[in-house]
Amino acid sequence: MIDLKTDEEINEMRQSCQLAAEVLVMIEPYIKPGVTTQELNDICHEYILAHGATPAPLNYKGFPKSICASINDEICHGIPSERKLRNGDIVNLDITTILNGWHGDTNKTFFVGAPRKQAQKLADATRTSLQKAIDVVRPGAHLGDIGAVIQNYVEPLGYSVVREFCGHGIGRNFHEEPQVLHFGKPGHGPVLQKGMTFTIEPMINLGQPHLKILQDNWTAVTLDGSLSAQYEHTLYVTANGCEVLTRLDGKTDF
Repeated sequence: MIDLKTDEEINEMRQSCQLAAEVLVMIEPYIKPGVTTQELNDICHEYILAHGATPAPLNYKGFPKSICASINDEICHGIPSERKLRNGDIVNLDITTILNGWHGDTNKTFFVGAPRKQAQKLADATRTSLQKAIDVVRPGAHLGDIGAVIQNYVEPLGYSVVREFCGHGIGRNFHEEPQVLHFGKPGHGPVLQKGMTFTIEPMINLGQPHLKILQDNWTAVTLDGSLSAQYEHTLYVTANGCEVLTRLDGKTDF
């Protein structure tokens, strides 16, 4: 069942979403060659705690860290470690906060040092696909419209959409109904209603869409070793459109 939030509940949830967005802004200056993803994890962890919140990934179904950090061919759920970032890498940091019982979920693909041309183009296309999806969210639209606009934008560019993972409803729980696929057909799926809150988080690969899970049972990587990029926002369906709860006016670039 899809949980429709009241205006009062959205006011509370918005605070957690804004904090998650602030973490992404805060951490960007630290993302440079030689830094480990464990160091990034620790900085984010302390920042979240200092703002009266807790990191949702920590111990969630056994996940051992406070953020997800996925490098290059890692699609999602990368576990922070002593691996050092190198010039030319791309790294996705996925941040989910719990503040006053409400979740806020966002992620962004960052460039380490000077971006490679193909990485820049892939990330730009992924970010654009997210915005195109946001643009179709309004009462009366269908969930399938979201996936269709992403798929129909990135596939003609030669990229592929990861199908094993999707966006999700969110609120007092980390993952709620509905599932938000990043591929599909217009006019299919549940109709969007005011009060719905969910993430859109397309994972787009430079090569084929196929993946495998590493032995840590978390990290998903592209099967062909190609680069993967991802961007994510938490959205609230309003009376006549949507609000991006994890967007900071004037401070975020996606």
